[in-house]
Amino acid sequence: MKTVLKKSLFILPLAIMLGSCGGKDKQKTIAENVTPEVSKTKSLAIEKPQLTFGFIKLTDMAPLAIAKEKGFFEDEGLFVSVEAQSNWKNVLDRVIDGQLDGSHMLAGQPIAAGAGFGRQAELVTAFSMDLNGNGITVSNDVWSKMKPNVPMDSDGKPVHPIKADALKPVIDEYRKEGKAFKMGMVFPVSTHNYEIRYWLAAAGINPGMYTADNVQGQIDAEVLLSVTPPPQMPATLEAGTIFGYCVGEPWNQQAVFKGIGVPVVTNYDIWKNNPEKVFVMTKKFVEDNPNTAIAVTKALIRAGKWLDEPSNRAEAVKILSMSQYVGADEAVIANSMTGTFEFEKGDKRDMPDFNVFYKYNATYPFYSDGIWFLTQMRRWGQIPESKSSDWYAETIKDIYRPDIWKKAAALLVEEGHIPAADIPTTDGYKPATADFIDGTLYDAKHPIEYINSFKIGNKDEPIQ
Repeated sequence: MKTVLKKSLFILPLAIMLGSCGGKDKQKTIAENVTPEVSKTKSLAIEKPQLTFGFIKLTDMAPLAIAKEKGFFEDEGLFVSVEAQSNWKNVLDRVIDGQLDGSHMLAGQPIAAGAGFGRQAELVTAFSMDLNGNGITVSNDVWSKMKPNVPMDSDGKPVHPIKADALKPVIDEYRKEGKAFKMGMVFPVSTHNYEIRYWLAAAGINPGMYTADNVQGQIDAEVLLSVTPPPQMPATLEAGTIFGYCVGEPWNQQAVFKGIGVPVVTNYDIWKNNPEKVFVMTKKFVEDNPNTAIAVTKALIRAGKWLDEPSNRAEAVKILSMSQYVGADEAVIANSMTGTFEFEKGDKRDMPDFNVFYKYNATYPFYSDGIWFLTQMRRWGQIPESKSSDWYAETIKDIYRPDIWKKAAALLVEEGHIPAADIPTTDGYKPATADFIDGTLYDAKHPIEYINSFKIGNKDEPIQ
């Protein structure tokens, strides 16, 4: 109805203006030629229409920006403010404390809150925001030392993916000189922390362990990993405080544009089509406002679908470059958002799936995705004690809420916004996959066997 109302408000003054010039005949012609637009959206009884959502300035916040700018929230009867936040801890605290109704969040944050690492709370996600989207960048100096260890193709370009085996001699050299090798990641329970750890450990480099008493994650570490907020990564690298980092876009490409560093690997190559960010609300919010939660999820699914239309990416880049969203130069954002990724300056390669927002069931909150994060928390000691296989499944089912996603998606099918074929037939678990940089098989239904398959990290005895 609001679409019809908007149309009517536009038509009325126009008709009056033309009528004063040409009389009743012209008014009649206008009335006959105007076809009112009727919204296809199924109206839900929205419990809380005024909402405030948070985000960090990264390109993977795009579904929020698009849902707002393209009117998808408004179609659902939602009036949403989208506000940038300073860091991931602030995001988490403000959602838990009710200052934000929901937020773009690291996939590991609601999981850690439910598993007992860091601040504890009952948080849920019904929407996975994207796949892939991260990279690991090193300083120019480190790259110059790594490059002789990297295989080259017939054109003299590095063969990708580049494994951390090429970095190991550089780390050994630093150790001999008595210098710690320091790298940055964005948060202790971020995908970035687990990805850089996975990449390093696959080459036999110990990235350090956590214990219940030591939450720095640097016990026995050959590389010292520390937290740096995403937008500050390039400046911290340039200052020499860290020698490399793992972060989302546009902050790897920013290092290329500034000429201060070289991305060496993307998380697509560390774990193909891995989940990255999620949209998070509190369990209480969802229970108190069930229709609102469905409506929010509907708008975000539509945004994801819009984003994965290649013809829309250029417009998406313009929107994301706005100061209220990511605020980086269009050229920097476009370097990864339009199907390419630049490694060394001038070495731009096709990477159509660097940012995925809808394809491959990207928006569905799969239990198996969440369980992977739990296995990494246990592997590195953030979960300090052994757990049973059942614990992994039970814990994630309290946090990941495909039931809300399915209700939202079913309505979108009825409305003609998405095809029924885009709703996966699943028990919540993806098939086992070895699409990792080291080829290790991951089967979410056997988490303890997966944890025990690694040389570096905790080992667990099966608990009955």
